[in-house]
Amino acid sequence: MDMFSDLAFFSLVIRHGSLAAAAQEMGLTPPSASKRLSNIEARLGVRLLNRTTRRISLTPEGEIYVSEGARVLAEMEALERRVAGAKALPRGQIKLSATLGFGRQFIAPALSKFARQFPDVEVQLRLTDKPVNLVEQGLDAVIRLGEMPDAQLTARLLAPNRRILCAAPSYLQRAGVPLQPAALQRHACLFIRESDDTFGTWHLRAGTRQESVKVRGPLSSNDGDCALTWALDGHGILMRSLWDAAPYLRSGRLQAVLTEWTLPGADIYLVFPNSSNLSAKTRVFVDFMVKTFAHHRAAKDEFLGW
Repeated sequence: MDMFSDLAFFSLVIRHGSLAAAAQEMGLTPPSASKRLSNIEARLGVRLLNRTTRRISLTPEGEIYVSEGARVLAEMEALERRVAGAKALPRGQIKLSATLGFGRQFIAPALSKFARQFPDVEVQLRLTDKPVNLVEQGLDAVIRLGEMPDAQLTARLLAPNRRILCAAPSYLQRAGVPLQPAALQRHACLFIRESDDTFGTWHLRAGTRQESVKVRGPLSSNDGDCALTWALDGHGILMRSLWDAAPYLRSGRLQAVLTEWTLPGADIYLVFPNSSNLSAKTRVFVDFMVKTFAHHRAAKDEFLGW
């Protein structure tokens, strides 16, 4: 086996998190995959993985091998694309990750149209609300809300978006409408647990004023749909992205509060590796997604086309 093949094999093992899963994708038996890993370690003279019957974990040498190896493989792929020329037809596989709610509601329907337009491109959509590392997980693109990528990645704005605080009219009639951020401490607040560091703390800004409010409430979940259901049922005040709350604001089932204050940004980006030699499949995919969401970027009303 050549070194590039070994790198690709090891990267696949790490992406799947197990030798057995990597072996299945490559059409190998688990013993053959284990033997190949042992041969790589023997050739390098170091242990790359700590292996037990239940899990694998990278050694320090393994971390170097997979991170630097990903860069080498990306450079080799870029070289081959450059040699093959810019007129390659869009074909092959694209691995895309998106958040659960937004992925189901907006990305899946867009991919249905993309598949009809580009039948030779296979798209694998992974939905998760956990943090995603595009390079380490072998993804071609990620739909990301709010957070800008590092310098090694490129981002294209798909749609403007913002977070708002909202509640059912029944709750506000019962508990009152908060007029200042500090008043949130006296209200029942509903949480979407995305990060232990930010759980229970809401950050608001109005001009040069900034306030961080520690809030509490009766219900929390790691699923946005659950929290939205509780808000509609009148259990408290919810922080939610406009793309999700807009239909209920229009219908009156939810009412925005503290509208003169802004919350951390939630613009929606398509993020992909920073490269001057994008493959044809990735290039047409990026162009398609940017065009699909163009009406959101052009919207002038307060709901930004949602």
